[in-house]
Amino acid sequence: MKKNKTISLLLMLIVGCRIGGTMSDKTKKLEKLSAMQYQVTQKEGTEPPFQNEYWNNKKEGIYVDVVTGEPLFSSADKFDSGTGWPSFTKPLETPNIETRQDSEFLMTRTEVHSKEGRSHLGHVFPDGPGPTGLRYCINSASLRFIPVENLEKEGYGQYLPLFRPAPAKSNAEEKIRRETATLAGGCFWGVEEILRHLHGIVKITVGYTGGSLKDPTYPNVSSGKTGHAEAVQVAYDPSKVSYEEILRYFFRLHDPTTLNQQGNDRGTQYRSAIFYQDDTQKKIALKVKEEVEKSGKWKKPLVTEIVPAQEFYPAEDYHQDYLVKNPGGYTCHYLRD
Repeated sequence: MKKNKTISLLLMLIVGCRIGGTMSDKTKKLEKLSAMQYQVTQKEGTEPPFQNEYWNNKKEGIYVDVVTGEPLFSSADKFDSGTGWPSFTKPLETPNIETRQDSEFLMTRTEVHSKEGRSHLGHVFPDGPGPTGLRYCINSASLRFIPVENLEKEGYGQYLPLFRPAPAKSNAEEKIRRETATLAGGCFWGVEEILRHLHGIVKITVGYTGGSLKDPTYPNVSSGKTGHAEAVQVAYDPSKVSYEEILRYFFRLHDPTTLNQQGNDRGTQYRSAIFYQDDTQKKIALKVKEEVEKSGKWKKPLVTEIVPAQEFYPAEDYHQDYLVKNPGGYTCHYLRD
């Protein structure tokens, strides 16, 4: 009997030492965290939007748990959700992520934690882009970013293939994977700025379409006498984002219920319109418009025109990427929930 008790005590001591060692290691790591990192990861806090380290980080690399270093997300799956927090379509390593229901603030959300570190990371929502349709909204304070050039040095060399350039594709292959969407939703500066962050967008050109004047200029169109609308021509990769997803995004970034107006901009050149390229796009546009109308998100009827695409005239160079060249410039567009 005494022998059994002795063995039991020894086992308890051994396990206790191991646990104590593990806890001691974690305690040391926690002591190195900033106040914000500790509040977010250990107290399930939330950092301010647009005032955090990685919300606008566009460098290639991976994001690991700030406490344990376990791989969590990749820049390859990062997108600008317009929320002011780093957003991802999927985890880099799914087994490293755990979720649970969070019922605070009179709503039910899905909370995201790291498996090994048990760090609070953020939440996941079912409103992200394709192909997953998910938006992992993560606090920068819970992450440490490792740029691609440091992956090997820091022991994450297995992820290098994610960032090595793919073999060049032929012109035929490139043409096959690009399709076009032409949309008008008010001043093209704001429409372009929001759409360019959507996963799968290859190129956006702002310009004029839908009118009668050939080779119009900005002064021509702004007069409201040409019939043209300020529009964007979007080249996209259909393997990464669908036409339907682009249209649903389009109905979120502008007000489709104001006739010939967006914000303070008034005139037919600021009308809401979808210029379809073929019958397939027409059917999708009609379907999405009807679903948005029935959703109840807009209290007034939608006035968005769905019309055949006409010749598209690129706008002057100074209009292209206007808000990239002029951060903080005029826009009346924002992404709605």
